[in-house]
Amino acid sequence: MATVPIKNLKGETVGSMDLCDSLFGIEVNQHAVHMAVVQYLANQRQGTKSAKTRSEVRGGGRKPWRQKGTGRARHGTIRSPIWTGGGVAFAPKPRDFSVRLNKKQKRLALKSALSDKVNQGKLVVLENMDLPEIKTKSMVDVCSKLELGNALFVMEGSNKNAILSARNIPTIKTAAVNTINVYDILKHDSFVVTKEAVEKMQEVYV
Repeated sequence: MATVPIKNLKGETVGSMDLCDSLFGIEVNQHAVHMAVVQYLANQRQGTKSAKTRSEVRGGGRKPWRQKGTGRARHGTIRSPIWTGGGVAFAPKPRDFSVRLNKKQKRLALKSALSDKVNQGKLVVLENMDLPEIKTKSMVDVCSKLELGNALFVMEGSNKNAILSARNIPTIKTAAVNTINVYDILKHDSFVVTKEAVEKMQEVYV
């Protein structure tokens, strides 16, 4: 069972916490993590792009000129893909790009991502995220004292002051326990989580 220090917003160690091995101490399954990232990125695609094929472009019903005798290449319609204003060859059409993963594979990928952060020493447990006011500078100061660069902050529930204070910082993202995903965990160098959020995660995901 891994033990990590608990820090306050000033970067001071105020205690320690034991992490559940079944969530933060499993062997990393790279295939499950890869599939979770593939699913996340695929499901971000809207799949709404569309263009008209030669059969959908307006006009072109009459043969532009007779087949033989003109000296020009033969054509059957002015809406062929090789004509200006013609249809698109192999035109993109709306489609569903979504990828499905079963529940066990999603859970395994999440546990693997969290365990990897612990192995790298990139998991930071905070005593709380109680900022006194909505101020970007306050969040910048917290990141500076904790020596964080690109970080994902995870809280147990909605924390308006923290969320709005971090909103204008491009390297910081906030999330709730029920909205975290493998892609965000891997994308950010540090995984910063409150003590209450760790307890909630160990209840929900174990």
